Amino acid sequence: MKKFTLCLKISLLSAFCMFLCAFSDPETITQSINFLQKTFTDHYDNSQESDQVKRYELNVTNNGFCRYKRYFNNGKTEYFAFKLSKFKDMDYYGTTTSGKLYIHTKGDDVIVQTYKDRGGDVDSMATQLVIPLKNMEAEDLNLIRDNLNKINAQVSAP
Repeated sequence: MKKFTLCLKISLLSAFCMFLCAFSDPETITQSINFLQKTFTDHYDNSQESDQVKRYELNVTNNGFCRYKRYFNNGKTEYFAFKLSKFKDMDYYGTTTSGKLYIHTKGDDVIVQTYKDRGGDVDSMATQLVIPLKNMEAEDLNLIRDNLNKINAQVSAP
């Protein structure tokens, strides 16, 4: 009877734990994507390119893409895009006031398209995306890396 009671207690305890886990709120890919979008928008440094770039678009989409488009004063347009699941590593060169974030991918995974350039329209691939940022603390950079790694882990999990 003691053995039966022990097994019953273990079963009830594990069922209760499963019940609590079912209602926990794990971070989802959407939360990580929203964090990246907000961080890139809040910290984007337009002053690093203001004499050349008329406007820009920087979006992290719900389907897991980072898209960065720059419209130059001379009419040229540059478009960069990569799937967040292809993230490999990142580097930040600069100070807490101003710098550039280099996002590296696993291979030639960054789509680069140039429109209305003197050399014509060009489509190519690259291994990194460079984003000018301002007011970045080490903690902010760690959170960016953590969220990119979370997206990778959730996408590659079976």
